[in-house]
Amino acid sequence: MTVNPGHLPQPSEALPDDRFLDREESWLRFNQRVLELAEDPALPLLERVRFLSIFSSNLDEFFMVRVAGLARRMATGLAVQSASGRQPREVLERTGEVAHELMQRQASCFRHGIAPALGDEGIDILRWDELAETEQERLRRLFRDRIYPVLTPLVVDSAHPFPYISGLSLNLAVIVKDPETDATMFARVKVPPLLPRFFEASPDRFTPLEDVIAAHLGQLFVGMEVVEHHAFRVTRNQDLEIDDDISEGLLQALERELLRRRFGPVVRLEVEESISEGVLELLTSELAVDEGQIYRVVGPLDLGGLSSIADLDRPELRYPPFVPSKEALPEDASIFSAIRERDVLVHHPYDSFTTTVQRLIEDAATDPRVLAIKQTLYRTSGDSPIVDALMSAAEAGKQVVVVVELKARFDERANIAWARKLETAGCHVVYGFVGLKTHCKLALIVRQDADGQLRRYCHIGTGNYHPKTARLYEDFGLLTADAEVGEDVSALFNHLTGYSRQSSYHRLLVAPNNLRSGLVQRIEHEIDNRRAGHPARVRVKCNSLVDEVVIDALYRASRAGVPVDVWVRGICALRPGVPGLSDTIRVRSVLGRFLEHSRVFAFENGGEPEVWIGSADLMHRNLDRRVEALVTVTDRAQRDDLLSLLDRAMDAGTHAWTLDGAGTWTRNTARPGETMQDIQTHLVKSRRWRTVDG
Repeated sequence: MTVNPGHLPQPSEALPDDRFLDREESWLRFNQRVLELAEDPALPLLERVRFLSIFSSNLDEFFMVRVAGLARRMATGLAVQSASGRQPREVLERTGEVAHELMQRQASCFRHGIAPALGDEGIDILRWDELAETEQERLRRLFRDRIYPVLTPLVVDSAHPFPYISGLSLNLAVIVKDPETDATMFARVKVPPLLPRFFEASPDRFTPLEDVIAAHLGQLFVGMEVVEHHAFRVTRNQDLEIDDDISEGLLQALERELLRRRFGPVVRLEVEESISEGVLELLTSELAVDEGQIYRVVGPLDLGGLSSIADLDRPELRYPPFVPSKEALPEDASIFSAIRERDVLVHHPYDSFTTTVQRLIEDAATDPRVLAIKQTLYRTSGDSPIVDALMSAAEAGKQVVVVVELKARFDERANIAWARKLETAGCHVVYGFVGLKTHCKLALIVRQDADGQLRRYCHIGTGNYHPKTARLYEDFGLLTADAEVGEDVSALFNHLTGYSRQSSYHRLLVAPNNLRSGLVQRIEHEIDNRRAGHPARVRVKCNSLVDEVVIDALYRASRAGVPVDVWVRGICALRPGVPGLSDTIRVRSVLGRFLEHSRVFAFENGGEPEVWIGSADLMHRNLDRRVEALVTVTDRAQRDDLLSLLDRAMDAGTHAWTLDGAGTWTRNTARPGETMQDIQTHLVKSRRWRTVDG
């Protein structure tokens, strides 16, 4: 069953043209919420430093993908008016305005908030002239031994064209003068990306790497006079364009495109505020950028490098450590017996990934009763124990099928390497569909149990099989031996590996086939229940809400009086609380220690709630261009736990941001004498998890 993504409401249901918020600005407002965490003096200091670093990395990706994609579509004449009603040029201009504002705010946060607070704790980030002579002398030796050998100054003259500036590289623009002729020349010095962003001049006293290089430019341009030098940074288009030509191997096409990526057009030029007009004019001319693409900020640039400062061994300046619970599955019994007895719902990082999902794959690899393992891999770590287990299983003679998504953005190279390693070990590696990304999180284990019966054990999750991010990302996973789920997951794997045309499932909703239509039908069912006087309610937790068909269904539900709660981490194009359109819709966003990553969809269903978890966000790419899967949670206690969590996020006393109909996010603040509850802290401290002293 499918639904037309271009479906429009019937005339009797006509909805206003301005009902959608702009998705690009909504994403920037999400990153603004990250910045607000960095600005919050109530948070542990090094966690604020980390949020400032995350803000920078997020913004880099936004320019490389979203801004670059929009600029490319405009250049090719393919850009169309956005769902928010803005023309492409308006979107780009507004994006630039907000991004400029946020980058200035970030620089101010670092200069006036973070840096002084670090100094109060004995951690100093200093420019070269602020260092003591003994510290400068130490860095001079370090420059000679570790930095100078890897530097390559590139001069621009009639014989040497302007050098290629790679994306996200930090550089020094240098003007040198020949004292014999008085001729001046431009030179570029690339700051080596593999060296520390901030060098330690003495214990807990750091200086930016470009300052160390700038102080020694005379050694790079011997006999020349260094007139001026300025740091600059370029962001390029890094969105992949893959021609999914079935006649060419996807792996080879992707490798070729990765080589092209570094030569994408420039979409942002960051410069320090002190840059001279002459040098800036030369850079803008050579890099072909206009005024709107220039971002002048008080240095240092590239504050993403603050992650190394956030990693300092100062536990008193960080969140208290905690040990994830190991109680979800008994450690002294067979994992297969436990799952066969009941469905197990795990909640990471509060439940240990190692003793649940990872253990399932590792035990399956060594269990002589296991005949086959099938798994999807979208992202995983460089030293993944899950990949090692799959290879061991294949080498032991088990049938191992791995669906590897090569086009997982920014993990393409790693996934190519793992795909080849898995193939070498004897795994059957499949690269998914032409034109679709395989984003679902599925594992299927076929085992002949002691009673002689062949059973299928499944994991369906909301997050990747990545042991490291499982300690930082909030996700759910369902471990089950339910026969209907096993049949569904088997059919889906056959669809992925054999191009079967499975269209209906017992306990799954699958994109791009029936996921959108399944959700919309359930929203419409809540409308029918409301009109019939039965309990009706819709609750959604997702990373992004953009899909117009789903949003319109939620608007229609609100018009019918159905309460709608949306818990979204990032982008939200829905306007809540608009009279006559979305009076009953509330939207909240929770950001904190862990990245809220799970997707949960709950429908009141006349008093017998129906709850789904899975991999899909409510975006066009997820519902139309990816293979996604949701599974229904049937255990009543597990459903109640999920519903309770959704309600807690919407509680007025929970620390969160609230969205209004104009697109403004407001951080909830406590009333006098009250404190806001942090939902993640609550989960860390609740009965199943235990905190530990540092």
